[in-house]
Formats: sequence, structure tokens, C-alpha cells
Amino acid sequence: MYHAIEGFLQTQNNFMPIRYNYSHIKRMTIGFKEKLGEGGYGSVYKGKLRSGRDVAVKMLNKPKAGGQDFMNEVATIGRIHHVNVVGLVGYCVEGTKRALVYDFMPNGSLDKYISTSQEESPLLSWQRKYDITLGMARGIGYLHRGCDVRILHFDIKPHNILLDENFIPKISDFGLAKLYPTDNSIVNLTAARGTIGYVAPELISRSIGAISYKADVYSFGMLLMEMLDLKRHEVANEENSSQYFPFYIYNKFNKGKEILVHEEANDDEKKMARKLSLVALWCIQTNPIQRPSMSRVLEMLEGEVEVLEVPPQPIQSQPIVLQMMGSSMAFSSDSMALLENPADNPIEVDICSD
Repeated sequence: MYHAIEGFLQTQNNFMPIRYNYSHIKRMTIGFKEKLGEGGYGSVYKGKLRSGRDVAVKMLNKPKAGGQDFMNEVATIGRIHHVNVVGLVGYCVEGTKRALVYDFMPNGSLDKYISTSQEESPLLSWQRKYDITLGMARGIGYLHRGCDVRILHFDIKPHNILLDENFIPKISDFGLAKLYPTDNSIVNLTAARGTIGYVAPELISRSIGAISYKADVYSFGMLLMEMLDLKRHEVANEENSSQYFPFYIYNKFNKGKEILVHEEANDDEKKMARKLSLVALWCIQTNPIQRPSMSRVLEMLEGEVEVLEVPPQPIQSQPIVLQMMGSSMAFSSDSMALLENPADNPIEVDICSD
């Protein structure tokens, strides 16, 4: 595995950030003193470079698939320079040690601002939600169209959206990303990638449609759904397990009810809520052909809400993941755990044939 990673790194010289040895990593984190978070991938620590620049150091657990997750991360972020994509400062490969050094994001991940599991979660104003949505759309759009290759992220979710000191969103965690030529519209995969609750349905069932950049559009739409309701997306809950959450939003919207806006909301805030609702509903269409591209999403976000059409009604059923659980697909214990903790553990399982 080590030789495979070394060989890969030698082919990427044109894109390489700084290479650190493990002693540098320990020094910049003061012996891994301040842990920022942890998940299925490993742990993240705060560090400081000799220049005084704050960084976040991700120490990876045992690499998966021959180190493919590590190589994906370096290959993608190493070549990207965009205001809405987290910057990769450097990396470490030494024996079994794997580390990635990123720009430090003082406001953490978007996850903590839209999670009801934290009683004191700070609220986001509608203007800030709109600005964050716009930044995310620009970042994903850049991955799809702005590079010399097309990059599919495959794990867009609140946990992977980091916020800098000015709440500018930065897309992070490219461990499941796939690169392919810009003139290709369809990508071939042997496994579904993503996190339950955000995975596009075509990644689960081939009969729904071809796998393309529209999978990221779907995940973006589900993330936006969470921002609208200021609560963590739930695959299903005991009180309303028979109704798909996006359908609940659509139904409320279709009846002319206010879209999750506080009583003192002004006209601009109501317009923003309506616009974000419409964009989210377009992005989560089951048929990928009906979903807009990210460039079209940007046009919708930056345009007038009055000209936006109401999208088709989403599926009035349980989410696709629950249908999967009732099918012949086999889940590992790790993927089943996603139902309890979707933020930290991406899923990668074989696609079932219908």
C-alpha cells in the first residue's frame, strides 16, 4: 500500500502541496493536544505552522481500499483553488501514518448550526443561510465545470461544509470523490458512495437513471432542506414515518403556507425562504434528468423568485434508503450504523440490480 501511494504522489508533482514528515505533524499540533473532532475517518486536531498560521490536521485511520481515500483527497483538493473549497496546505505519508493538513475554519462545520441535537445551536439568519447556500452552489459548480477535470464529490452534507471566520462556506472531505474527463456526462461506478439521507437514488437503483454530476445536486438539495427547517435531516421518525420529509415541505409550500419563517420576517426574508424552498425541491427530484445543473441552480438563486416554476411533486413515500433496507441488498454493520450517526460515516456498498 505504501509503495502504491508513493507512486501516486510522484505522478502528481504538478499539483502537490507541502509534504511534512510525522515529526512536523506532532510539532505543529503540540503532540495532538487540541482535538477538534473525530469520526469514521479518524481525528482532527488544531495545529499551528511556524508562520503562525492556524491549521486543522486530519489524522486518518487505517486507509481503505489500498489508500484510495487518501489519494482521492490529495488528487482533488491538491489541484483546486477556489474560495468555496477548503485549502489543502500539506500532507504526511510516513510508514502507516497518514495526515492531511488543511486551512483552519474557526466557525466549524455547518452541521452544528442546523442541528437540533444541540440545544444551544446558534441560529443562522435568512440572509446568512442564503449567502452560505450561494457559496456552496458556487463551490460545487466549480468542481463540476471549473477544473481541467470534472470532480464529483459524492458526499455533500452539512458535516463536510466548513465555515471560515466570515461564514464563507468551504467544501471539504474528498475521500469519496471521483475525477473524470469534462466531456463525459456519465460516470461508471461499482459501488454507491455517500451518506444515508443524502445519497441520490440513482446510486442505489440503476433503474432510476444514469450516475452523473446530478448526484451531487441531489445531495445539495437534501442539505438545503435541512437549512430550511433548521433541523437535522431524518431518514424517518416515529411521529411521521410514513411521510417523506421533502414531500412534507412540498405539501406545506403547495398549500400556500409560510415556509418556515418567523413571525417577524420581512418581505425579503419571505422571498428568500420561498426561493430556497423551490431550489431545494428542484434539486431532489427523483429522476436525475429533472434536476438542474449547478450552473442552473446558481441562476435560480441569483434571479427573481417570481420567475421560478414550481417543480414536480417529490415521491410521497419513504426515503430510498428505507426501500433499500426492505430489498435484497445486504448491509454491513458499519452502514447500518449510519441510521444513528449519519454525519460521520459515509456508506460505500454494492449497487443492487433491479
